[in-house]
Amino acid sequence: MSMADRGHGRSEEIIGRWFAARPGKRDQVVLATKVYNPMVETIVPNEERGFSAYKVRKHLSDSLRRLQTDHIDLYQVHHIDRRVAPEEFWGTLENVVAGGDVLYVGSSNFPGWGLAKFQMQALSRGFLGLVSEQTMYSLVCRAPELEVLPAALDFGIGILAYMPLAGGLLTGKLRSLERSRTAQVEAEYGIKLGPENQQFAAFSALCRELGEKEHVVAIAWTLNHPAMASAIVGVRTVQQLDGLERAAELKLGDEVMAKLDGIFSINRGRPLRPGPAPEAYAW
Repeated sequence: MSMADRGHGRSEEIIGRWFAARPGKRDQVVLATKVYNPMVETIVPNEERGFSAYKVRKHLSDSLRRLQTDHIDLYQVHHIDRRVAPEEFWGTLENVVAGGDVLYVGSSNFPGWGLAKFQMQALSRGFLGLVSEQTMYSLVCRAPELEVLPAALDFGIGILAYMPLAGGLLTGKLRSLERSRTAQVEAEYGIKLGPENQQFAAFSALCRELGEKEHVVAIAWTLNHPAMASAIVGVRTVQQLDGLERAAELKLGDEVMAKLDGIFSINRGRPLRPGPAPEAYAW
């Protein structure tokens, strides 16, 4: 899975070279990328944050070139843009699907009402609409349970959960390094690691009782939700991949799920920031 990132497509270039060096591998990969953010340092007309026909046309062409492929399997709109008309939004996406550059369309950081609104627009146009929604979801970020996950489940939209380990908070760490991603998430969530945090102490104790690592249990819990299609785990080293296969196969019983729900029930519905969805729980 590739994402045009703050490196202005650097990750796509790396993946594109990987494909070029391995003929035949492209068809074994589900390739995804996004559109929404500007891809240049200096903001110029049509390059501000948001969705537009121009941006999809330009950014999709650039992504295909960087990825050295002729199509994107899943093209995701990175955030809801309240300014865009349905005619432009769906007309643009219908064109790139009809042209073969994109197979399926997904969203990211959409609220539940956004999924319902945009999916009904697509259906009224005779278009498949959204097949996936990428949302931040974990034991310590459970706000999507209020509206996003029920809406996705009702509309048949698969959820791709990002940050299922909450930036490292759910990996059994006792402290975060200064200026690390975990420290950043501590500040964002208003949570502090340490022996005095009874919530994480209880979580680690339960994991020891199960004989499983914290990150394995956290991911398995996320995957347990019926709306879930996959979980996206950000890793920095090969070693951090250890246990991911175990998380995919681990089935947590009702008793364990109830215990986890009890430990982290305080996180259900708690917005990370004041304001309306999705800004309350997404970037």
